Amino acid sequence: MPYQVPEPKIFACTQSMVLGQKIAKAYGAELGKVLFSHFSDGEFQPSFEESIRGTRIFIIGSTNPGSENLMEMLLMLDAAKRASARHITAVIPYYGWARQDRKDKPRVPITAKLIAKMLETAGATRVITMDLHADQIQGFFEKPVDHLFASTLFLPYLRKLNLDNLTIASPDMGGSKRAYAYSKTLGSDVVICYKQRAKANTISHMELIGDVTDKNVVLVDDMVDTAGTLTKAADLMMERGAKSVRAITTHGLLSGDAYEKIEKSQLLELIVTDSIPIKKESNKIKVLSCAELFADVMHRVHHNTSIASKFLM
Repeated sequence: MPYQVPEPKIFACTQSMVLGQKIAKAYGAELGKVLFSHFSDGEFQPSFEESIRGTRIFIIGSTNPGSENLMEMLLMLDAAKRASARHITAVIPYYGWARQDRKDKPRVPITAKLIAKMLETAGATRVITMDLHADQIQGFFEKPVDHLFASTLFLPYLRKLNLDNLTIASPDMGGSKRAYAYSKTLGSDVVICYKQRAKANTISHMELIGDVTDKNVVLVDDMVDTAGTLTKAADLMMERGAKSVRAITTHGLLSGDAYEKIEKSQLLELIVTDSIPIKKESNKIKVLSCAELFADVMHRVHHNTSIASKFLM
């Protein structure tokens, strides 16, 4: 009889349990059983409660701060390696700590590189992630990295809005490449915000490059943290005569007073994915699920078929 490739097993870290259940359902599988034991000092230990010997497993978990999310992923990878799993794929919808991808001043770490090495050392034989903060982070890994684009979720949503005089905007110079890719696909104009920071998460000055008069503007970015940049850009564009301003950002970190800033701003809508759980509901925040995207790619990876279509803008 021909050898039958066993079906993979799918597990999830604590923070990504809801997304993990959605991905497993979209894949057509049950989420695997993991027991987390906790000690009184905060130490914890994951345990796979079923055999994974000789199988391909997917471990789903975003690694955004606090550090417990990353630590959970590392411990589960190590446990899977020591339990003799055949292939161990870390499915990381949001690759945290990615803003530290270079030395921008003396005596600082390149944390995104450090975490890549930690994931490989722990046992990951492949990584699947989405909208890295910097594309070159893929090169920090010696193992295969499938870098998916959330544009496969956002573009259909934008087309359904059927906005006239659509203009794509980048909230900073670093995101101009992403904005141009969206504008090329949608056949729209592009504007760019130029900002200067007094320090991290604090903007001292912002200028607009381009005309937004009577335009429906869509800001695109990979993440929204304190929402300072997006809300300031939205208010500036409305002052310059825009009809409306929306924002699409893959990862909704939404820390600090981000929710209050969004509610008070002239931002009409913020569209994010569920790569990170949203802390609270808001009429201005729309969440698109990335579960089917990851489930489809996981299926293709397991059956050794092309995933090229998921890399297209």
